[in-house]
Amino acid sequence: MQDDAQLGSPAPPERAPDPPLRRELRSWTRDLAVALGLAIVIMIFLYQPVKVEGTSMNPLLSDQERIFINKFIYRFEPIERGDVIVFWYPLDRSKSFIKRVVGLPGESVEIRAGNVFVNGRELPDQYVPSGYLDGSNYAARRLPQDEYFVMGDHRDSSNDSRVFGSVPRQFIYGKAVFAYWPVNHFGSLTSTSTVSAASR
Repeated sequence: MQDDAQLGSPAPPERAPDPPLRRELRSWTRDLAVALGLAIVIMIFLYQPVKVEGTSMNPLLSDQERIFINKFIYRFEPIERGDVIVFWYPLDRSKSFIKRVVGLPGESVEIRAGNVFVNGRELPDQYVPSGYLDGSNYAARRLPQDEYFVMGDHRDSSNDSRVFGSVPRQFIYGKAVFAYWPVNHFGSLTSTSTVSAASR
């Protein structure tokens, strides 16, 4: 009696398992590629490197310093007094400026001999060393809704709201959050302490 069962193809020889070191390297390479991909996405869509030009934010920021700004933070939280913001220059939207928020929408801002008063009360200038103050005056003015009064920390060398007026909310596109160059300034930029952002 003829056996009509057919023999299957011979099974391929089993592949020798990768050495542990090769598996480890492959895992590290994959993880590194994922991390780099995420970093690129974050850099493109969340943070933006900018170069500071000018000295009006001394001593916090110096001329030619490199920082990161967060472009989306103000979609989730309000702009606060003391924030260092980047915005389109109201008189020429082809330029970007970086300043500190001093007055909020609806507040009255006045400057007497270099001292800032908000709603009639003197604003402590913990950001401004005494040698950086000036003796300027600015008549009391109430800010419109959705507009902010901004000033440089180096008051006697700053082109700010005393000159060009308050900044509309829609002109503000980022908050300074981190300095990365030069290395001696490396670190977070908090309220207390590449498009070119001019600070002149």
